[in-house]
Amino acid sequence: MPGKKNSSLDRVLGRIDALDSVNLANLVQRLARERGLFEDIFNTLQEGVLVISADGRIEYANASAQRLIGLGDDDLSGQTLWRLVPGLRPSLEPALGSEGAGASPVVAREFELTYPEPRSVRLYMVPFHAEGRGSPRRFAVILSDITRDKQTTEARIESERTSSVLLLAAGVAHELGNPLNSLTIHLQLVERRLRKLKALKDRDAEALTESIAICQSEVRRLDGIITNFLEAIRPRPPELVETRVADVLAEVLRVQQSELADRGITIEAETPHDLPVVMADRNQLKQVYFNIMKNAVEAMQPGGRLRIGSHADDDNVYLLFGDTGAGIKQEDLIRLFQPYHTTKPGGHGLGLMIVQRIMRDHGGQIGIESKENVGTLVTLQFPRKDRRVRMLQ
Repeated sequence: MPGKKNSSLDRVLGRIDALDSVNLANLVQRLARERGLFEDIFNTLQEGVLVISADGRIEYANASAQRLIGLGDDDLSGQTLWRLVPGLRPSLEPALGSEGAGASPVVAREFELTYPEPRSVRLYMVPFHAEGRGSPRRFAVILSDITRDKQTTEARIESERTSSVLLLAAGVAHELGNPLNSLTIHLQLVERRLRKLKALKDRDAEALTESIAICQSEVRRLDGIITNFLEAIRPRPPELVETRVADVLAEVLRVQQSELADRGITIEAETPHDLPVVMADRNQLKQVYFNIMKNAVEAMQPGGRLRIGSHADDDNVYLLFGDTGAGIKQEDLIRLFQPYHTTKPGGHGLGLMIVQRIMRDHGGQIGIESKENVGTLVTLQFPRKDRRVRMLQ
């Protein structure tokens, strides 16, 4: 157990001042062997393992971590994770800056690396304190190369989408049935009355006009069903225009206001209108906000509170959604973005995956931090319009 020193090595270390030169040399050899054993174990792992300080300084990196982030064997000294992975620090700062025992949440992130080669990486960061009073806080960082898994997942999603089209088509056909029947009946009425055109009276003309209006209404309904069907099976790329994320959020909050009030959820939003402009698809952005707020609301009981904040730096604009819900278990946190993984009864496990896809299409990122029985913080990171242009150049 932590803090309990009862191993033979601990007992030897406890009286190290009394050791003679021979026993001291034996102890050094033993320590070297044990360190070598642990080094060998960590270097056989496919996952990258880092130990970093609160300011991002790398204190240890196994072979897989060195390979993933482009570190040489002798390049560890003085390196910081932020210099090797630009853009990662802002999304981790809330966790790194948390004070107090147990205050730091477990963090899960996915990001892209371009050096030494393009890769998709999943990061899992856990805070810890070494034994001893006043020991500095450190973070264990686990890096997983998910490039191949991501490609496989995308192929699987495409296959699932193809299979789902048949089920979706059956549902659409059922939805089309009622308006088609209505159209058929009213068109037959029009046909019969047109045959008696010469004998029409005013009241017949009025009835004919009403039937035509009903037909037009049903046609519009059909058009809407077909449009939604096509949107579902043929996702479109975002139509990027200059957008203020706070304005889109305000529209979503207006629509959600009644539902939130009915559920007894309080919203506290601080989103200044002078945030830098980003390039975004307003409709897809609304879907991102709806999905995140839906998850937050479903995680809270009446009396819960959803806080929304924002800030910007030289490169990005950030929106933060913090709820007072039940939080997410650590074992579920690292699987949030996997398709069809859900912890909610009746959930389909695609909501956050869709949010992540939209954010990637916008050149942004989503990060999630959570503590059980405390709440969850979702961070959306959008590249500023001017920074996006420089990156493309």
